[in-house]
Amino acid sequence: MTTAVPTAADLSADITRVFALQQAHMWEAKASSADERKEKLARLKAAVEAHADDIVAAVLEDTRKPVGEIRVTEVLNVIGNVQRNIDNLDEWMKPVEVATSMNPADRAQIIHEARGVCLILGPWNFPLGLALGPVAAAVAAGNTCIVKLTDLCPATARIASVIIKEAFDEKDVALFEGDVSVATALLDLPFNHIFFTGSPRVGKIVMSAAAKHLTSVTLELGGKSPVIVDDSADIDQVAAQLASAKQFNGGQACISPDYVFVKEDKKAALVEGFRTNVQKNLYDEAGQIKKEGIAQIVNKANFDRVKAMFDDAVAKGATVAAGGTFDAEDLTVHPTMLTDVTPQMTILQDEIFAPVIPVMTYESLDQAIGYIEARDKPLALYVYSKDEANVEKVLSRTSSGGVTVNGVFSHYLENNLPFGGVNTSGMGSYHGVFGFKCFSHERAVYRHV
Repeated sequence: MTTAVPTAADLSADITRVFALQQAHMWEAKASSADERKEKLARLKAAVEAHADDIVAAVLEDTRKPVGEIRVTEVLNVIGNVQRNIDNLDEWMKPVEVATSMNPADRAQIIHEARGVCLILGPWNFPLGLALGPVAAAVAAGNTCIVKLTDLCPATARIASVIIKEAFDEKDVALFEGDVSVATALLDLPFNHIFFTGSPRVGKIVMSAAAKHLTSVTLELGGKSPVIVDDSADIDQVAAQLASAKQFNGGQACISPDYVFVKEDKKAALVEGFRTNVQKNLYDEAGQIKKEGIAQIVNKANFDRVKAMFDDAVAKGATVAAGGTFDAEDLTVHPTMLTDVTPQMTILQDEIFAPVIPVMTYESLDQAIGYIEARDKPLALYVYSKDEANVEKVLSRTSSGGVTVNGVFSHYLENNLPFGGVNTSGMGSYHGVFGFKCFSHERAVYRHV
């Protein structure tokens, strides 16, 4: 049974009412103790745990992701994030004492205070995990917030609404379902902070709307995340990890490797290793893909976009080295590796967001670095090398949101590191204490004796 999607007009009065309610309550939320905030977070954790199977069913309905992936990214990851805030909140909320330079007898402190009423706009690729993670950080920092999930995942939005209503009073946290007009209506309001996860294109819209009210923003965007493989790298390791990374969520992750630089004499081994690992991971003995093992592309528009990039590359001379099957009936793209690609192809210009990986060759490390330097700063950069001098050269000559050396995704998974982009791949960061700081203002306090 489907439910009619409410529009902004349907929700206008309610949005205005809830926003005013949260504005009135934000000072009380700001002054709340660590124990009061932890109680709210504990209710959120309990609600997610109670609805774990409902979450899996909803995300499966919206995305056809592998069930194991859903349980990790949309349930266990959320529970872990909430618990991390609970465990560390007392320490995070302590004022930071600063040595005074004018009078040693005076006191100086940095106090992390709540920003106020926050708007959290979630994406479709991890629809619950990338919405409730920021919610936990916002609540831990003492904010009130309104949440809007993507309308591309209506079943997930419905279960998220149930969870939010069970865990919070609407004066603390509220969720609105609906289409893009609802998000647009929300962006017209004078929030104190906006947290957005999505594409650079929509990020510009969010930032423009925030500018009208001088609202601060955290933008978690994307971009074309490169992989550099040097002579010293273990090609078997690279091939296996690239196959798994592009299989994960059907390649629909903002930190998914987007293109690879490898030496010409290593290219054949990389292709063969990728093909072998994909076959082992995803195909049965009859050569049929096990579709329960890879997420479909989220909708027909995105499937057609990826197929057009693939077709453009092939038409301009790219070689289909592995994969290349596009099943339009159920929006499945088989993991694909392209070689002989050139910068003129759209697949090397736009973020792919699918299980397709182009491979370019290079003669010197400077050549690969120069290519990356000349383009927008990516959200992630991956370097495979056992040569520390090469690693340091890449780090010193490039810029990206984060870097993993001899692996993929690890800089994202390590919660003691900040996660975020730079320029076109985003601004601001979160995860762990950095999420608490993201939703806090560092207030300077000087006390004369």
